[in-house]
Amino acid sequence: MITVTPIYAGLLGLFYIVLASNVIRTRHTTGVNLGHGDEPLLERRIRAHGNFAEYAPIALLLIALAEAGGVADWAIHALGVALLLGRGMHGYALSSLTLRPIARTAGMAITLTVIGFAAAACLTVAISS
Repeated sequence: MITVTPIYAGLLGLFYIVLASNVIRTRHTTGVNLGHGDEPLLERRIRAHGNFAEYAPIALLLIALAEAGGVADWAIHALGVALLLGRGMHGYALSSLTLRPIARTAGMAITLTVIGFAAAACLTVAISS
């Protein structure tokens, strides 16, 4: 039974709402209804939201499959916390008024590391079954 991954899915879902709200709020203040209208902050916030939507689901799916396969709860928590950290850093870096390239790079590196470890865990579970 999957009991740990939903904690991180829920927290990441709330963060998704924050990123979406940033886009909506920036659209309102800039008056740009579609696209980014050559507004750098709006463009970054759109990409922060989009990037989250591209990477978080596959990471959560892999983590959930690893948990369903019997990977230890402590490892699932470690992957979940790291994913929260990575997505949080990346989202903050792109959404802030001043682009933060170090946080953006670190956030992406952490996210890809989580995906890699979760994928390896899934393969290990599948091969050992």
